[in-house]
Amino acid sequence: MMKLAWSPERASKAYIDTVQSCKVFGESGVAELISAMAAGWNAQLIVETWSQGGVIATSVGLAVARRHTGGRHVCVVPDERARSEYAERMSEAGVTAEIVVGEPEEVMEGLVGVEFLVADGRRKEYWRVLRLAKLSSKGAVLLCKNANANPASKGFLWRSLVAQGSRRVVRSVFLPVGKGLDMAHVSASGGNTISSGRRWIKHVDQRSGDVHFIRT
Repeated sequence: MMKLAWSPERASKAYIDTVQSCKVFGESGVAELISAMAAGWNAQLIVETWSQGGVIATSVGLAVARRHTGGRHVCVVPDERARSEYAERMSEAGVTAEIVVGEPEEVMEGLVGVEFLVADGRRKEYWRVLRLAKLSSKGAVLLCKNANANPASKGFLWRSLVAQGSRRVVRSVFLPVGKGLDMAHVSASGGNTISSGRRWIKHVDQRSGDVHFIRT
């Protein structure tokens, strides 16, 4: 069974490119970190959720990652107003993404083989997006950004969200970057653990100067 394979070179390139693309936003560096992870895992189907008025830097980072992987980057938005704002702001940043409008139950049904998923903890249905995702047989990386923004998201159990038969959570971690980033690596079909080839990613918060090391 094929599994997601980590490429530190691709991750580094995406990180650097996102730093350049997101300088104008002056944010905490979450976008660079997420971009490096999506590119490093060579995700062929990257999915995110976004709502009106939301931060756009992460989306730009995912668009950069998609360029390095040659895959798809799909953004799920709740309504036409959000779609219009998202498209306009992405265009201003010089990047694009596929945009799908609708509720999680209908949208996630048509997105099969998700390998990298970023849900927004500010949206009350974030857990439905994570649970309904049709993950790739090679495994997937799931992230909840703005995890601190929703009290209900603190400490939630990833295992209770991964209702995928033989799948299981290989590992999970919470990072105190931005407004909280909760992530989990889900196994390939069959539940095999990725026990070798682990590497460390160094992430520096551009505002505070804090250094974080992430084991992949």
